[in-house]
Amino acid sequence: MQVVLDDYVWAAGIATDLINTTAEVWQGDDHLPDLAALVAFADLHDHHERDEQGRRGLSELARRARPADLRAVRDLRATVRDLIDRPEHGHLVAGASALTSAIGGATLVPESAQEHRAHWAVSLRPEATVFDALSLICGVGILGVVHTLGAGRFRSCGAPTCRGAFIDTTRPGRRRYCMPGLCGNRINVANHRARQAAVRGPDSATE
Repeated sequence: MQVVLDDYVWAAGIATDLINTTAEVWQGDDHLPDLAALVAFADLHDHHERDEQGRRGLSELARRARPADLRAVRDLRATVRDLIDRPEHGHLVAGASALTSAIGGATLVPESAQEHRAHWAVSLRPEATVFDALSLICGVGILGVVHTLGAGRFRSCGAPTCRGAFIDTTRPGRRRYCMPGLCGNRINVANHRARQAAVRGPDSATE
């Protein structure tokens, strides 16, 4: 399996989704409770097939995972969350670099559609685990965002009742919620109800 260093948006999205599987975010309901959930997470985020050397993608690595790998991935969530919660440039770079160290080697890979172009990628060791893959992906995502967009793209969710966090890779950089489809909709519904209540007036509650 290879992780393309230019593909930091995909990688940062996985880092965001990974940290937001914790019980802290879901009010006591851990979204990585078992190996089956880890496989489902990998299936949702894997866009890499086997490469020319037959190295496995994220989904296949998850299917080979053991309980110790699941525990390691849960520890990784805490490590990545700490980086996002303390988005100082040096802290982000040092922490993300540690996630990518000793996992594989960088190489120049030609793009199949355009043979005259190439991109840098990191290949996992043949014996790599799903934890190794996710560590590399999160590290690449964080480093890519720091380098390309800056440390200001690491934020806490703007919803007052949510404890999630996210990495904003949008072009304008105005993302507010860790899960826009969930947190953003909740805020919109709450604001809509508040406006309706204001229009009806205080007596409406007694009708």
